[in-house]
Amino acid sequence: GASVIAVWFFFVDLIAGHPLFTPATLGRGLLSVFGPVPATQSMFVFVLIYTIFHYAAFIMVGLIAAMIVNVANREPSILMGFVVLFAAMELGFYALSGVLQRWTPLGSLAWYNVMIGNLLAAAGMGWYLLRAHPGLREQFRHSIERPSPQAASPSERRDTA
Repeated sequence: GASVIAVWFFFVDLIAGHPLFTPATLGRGLLSVFGPVPATQSMFVFVLIYTIFHYAAFIMVGLIAAMIVNVANREPSILMGFVVLFAAMELGFYALSGVLQRWTPLGSLAWYNVMIGNLLAAAGMGWYLLRAHPGLREQFRHSIERPSPQAASPSERRDTA
């Protein structure tokens, strides 16, 4: 996922005529959380700091996704919770990109590039998980099915009657 986003923003920045603009800007913003950033700081440092942070964040997301997929082997319904969590996180990223649009040099470029990058990363990670766990599609399908009345035990059927 991190590599997909890195390649996406590399090409977006390259087409805009500003190679590495996005990771440098985000790296500068990340460092500014810890205090003033020296004006003499090189762009390479910003890109390096952001790249390390970005890959660490995606490693955590990947570990959580893999854990959820493994838990889904026992309880497929957890996949629906994961979908809801994913949607909420995406909305959070879009809100963050709205803030970035307003308060950073990323400007109006931010929100739709973040959205496309996140969707590409999600597709890449989903493709990987589906290939690594062939039964995942069936588990997901099972997680969204409503149980039929015939599937309920006799005592459950009497309680609902």
